[in-house]
Amino acid sequence: MSLSGRSYSRLALVLAVITVQFVAFVAADAVGRPTLYAVFMVISAAALGYGARSGLAGAAAAALGSLLLVALTFPLLLFTANQNPALVLEKLADPAVHRMLYLSIYAPLLAAVFALLTGVPLAFLLSRGFPGAALVQSLVDLPLVVPHSVAGIVILFGFGPRGAFPQLSVLGTLTGAVLAMAFVSAPFAVNSAREAFESLDRRVEYAARSHGAGPLSTFTRVSLPLAGRGILTGGILAWARAVSEFGAVAIVAYTIEFFYPVTGETVRSAHAPVYIFRTYLTGSLEESGAVAFILLGVSVAIFLAIRGIAQDGGRVV
Repeated sequence: MSLSGRSYSRLALVLAVITVQFVAFVAADAVGRPTLYAVFMVISAAALGYGARSGLAGAAAAALGSLLLVALTFPLLLFTANQNPALVLEKLADPAVHRMLYLSIYAPLLAAVFALLTGVPLAFLLSRGFPGAALVQSLVDLPLVVPHSVAGIVILFGFGPRGAFPQLSVLGTLTGAVLAMAFVSAPFAVNSAREAFESLDRRVEYAARSHGAGPLSTFTRVSLPLAGRGILTGGILAWARAVSEFGAVAIVAYTIEFFYPVTGETVRSAHAPVYIFRTYLTGSLEESGAVAFILLGVSVAIFLAIRGIAQDGGRVV
């Protein structure tokens, strides 16, 4: 069979598996027994693993792997299946939700750009090594283990009235929210860029230097473009992490005042996780679920669009 024929066969198999899984989920949800689908998913994965010429070992690996997929996808499937379309459309038409969505895309974008502009040069230095690099790397990774409510308190101490920049207003402002998001998302940008620089063939850089290029020219014209996909991946991860941040933003900027270009006015809203939490407390699970569903759809669409831009030869970042 030709390469194109094998590709079409694999595509047909993937579509068939997805169709069967979808029908099984709809049937289980219709009879009010979603657990049946979870069992079906594990059994069908084991059967596919066994049938892929892997025998019992493949069946066991597929079954165990499907347990993780059940934990990851099952809540999302049930969450989607139990949405009230009328309530989702009502929230989709709500101007307050529009302001929240704008803020929840724009502020994380600022945080990701800030993390990349300041983190990529640092990532390059870390990839090349210098005295004290291990300590600096530990500081970069520290936000990954700091509880995020603590991160918010740290931001207030660091940039509040008695902090490093007392003239900088952070409490309840867009600046404070961006700083909080950058604090928790910067490790993703720095580490992804560092790994990209570490994977470069140093001989290419040496060749550029031997032809008269200076350090800065070599970095901007050789190293940076070659590491571009890794840097873009870091930016995407930083943006996604900032979108999902709750604890630090809730401490620093529970509600945020910002300029809203749609109306040309200064308005006040909340970052999406905070907004959804507040809707859950003051409204209902169904209302907060509808808003969460809208945010999930918008975030996934933007995420896939950015990854599509990074396509290279049919492979994405």
